[in-house]
Amino acid sequence: MSHVAEEISSQPKYWLRASSLLGEYDSVLPRAGERVAVVGCGTSWFMAQSYAALRESAAQGQTDAFTPSEMPLGRPYDRVLVITRSGTTTEVLDLLGRVRGRVPTAAITATPGTPVVDAADAVAVLEFADERSVVQTRFATTTLALFRSSLGHDLAPVAADARKALEAEPDSQLVRVEQLTFLGRGWTVGLAHEAALKLREAAGAWTESYPALEYRHGPISITGPGRPAWMFGEPPVGLADDIARTGGTFVVSELDPMAELVRAQCVAVEMAAGRGVDPDHPRHLTRSVILTGSRVVSPQ
Repeated sequence: MSHVAEEISSQPKYWLRASSLLGEYDSVLPRAGERVAVVGCGTSWFMAQSYAALRESAAQGQTDAFTPSEMPLGRPYDRVLVITRSGTTTEVLDLLGRVRGRVPTAAITATPGTPVVDAADAVAVLEFADERSVVQTRFATTTLALFRSSLGHDLAPVAADARKALEAEPDSQLVRVEQLTFLGRGWTVGLAHEAALKLREAAGAWTESYPALEYRHGPISITGPGRPAWMFGEPPVGLADDIARTGGTFVVSELDPMAELVRAQCVAVEMAAGRGVDPDHPRHLTRSVILTGSRVVSPQ
């Protein structure tokens, strides 16, 4: 079993563990009414997008999600919260340095003793959810589970749905497709982006991702036989008929969208195996992006 496959299978228990530890992270998690920027790179950015949508829909305060290189530094926030598994990502550390002393900062990481611990005002270390694979799965979803728990979500049924996803064999038709488009609405748009990224990283697959209603404005033209559209959450009215007219398959599920992401992760691993690709070591990627000048270097 690859490291990433083991890490995928462990997610339900780590979600519940994060939920049980909620009280330990009071200094890091935003308070009701705060105006918050949630920042991360790659997978962490997509988790930030999902959390931002969930927090605003819960009327907890304005919440924006950015990559660190694109965050508008002149915009006022009560808190900047960064997500970084490695704690060493150059852009994240640069941002924390730029805002230090001007706005309270917090970080969620998987790795103790890394630069982010000193760079942020408050830090939550989810070391139990750290990973060996370059491809992120359980740290990201455990962070999102912590966020959901902080907003009052019961993680028990979510974990139960994830176990159902893990017990089912990956759909052989999805594993063999030419192309996949992932769709979401509200907080699940971030999950759709993350699912697409997992297939690209782990298997080198051709995937795209969009908000479900935006998909009709051009991207639906890619869908057809052998090129399904996969929905996270409840689809918009009429979308299934639109996809049927393309000749493509519409994939929907009653599972919680986080559990559906687990299902997509499993498809990514199976697709990688079918292509002879090592999902633990994706092409051109390292565990952390550390920049020196114009070069990306692999961390030791």
